[in-house]
Amino acid sequence: MNVPLRVRDHMVTDLVTVPPNTEIMRIIGSLIEHDISGVLVVDADDSLAGIVTERDIIAVASQSGYFDEEGGPVSEFMTTPVETVGPDDSLMDVAVRMAKSPYRRFPVVDNGKLIGLIGRRDVLKVLAGSGWFEPR
Repeated sequence: MNVPLRVRDHMVTDLVTVPPNTEIMRIIGSLIEHDISGVLVVDADDSLAGIVTERDIIAVASQSGYFDEEGGPVSEFMTTPVETVGPDDSLMDVAVRMAKSPYRRFPVVDNGKLIGLIGRRDVLKVLAGSGWFEPR
């Protein structure tokens, strides 16, 4: 009997998050330190509020530098609403969504709370280890 692969078994749970009032330019250090391309924005109750990516920060930095202005809180620049998945979603269903989506990763939300993140690389690792794709 084939047991369906679930997101919860392959998601990342060690997440970098920031509150909505974080100054956007302060996120650059976190991206570099953790070698990531975006941070999740969460409210005080761990509810997902949005996501801020390298692209968002570069846009703000170029505008701010050009006009000699400050950036502002991430709440002004974050992407919202965020496309999410659930921990019990089928990994193959998520793979299909990823193939059709411009997003490289989806936050995993359970009962309104952020609990993980699943990315294209996580899905590829499962596919590579599944025996479906044998190296030639």
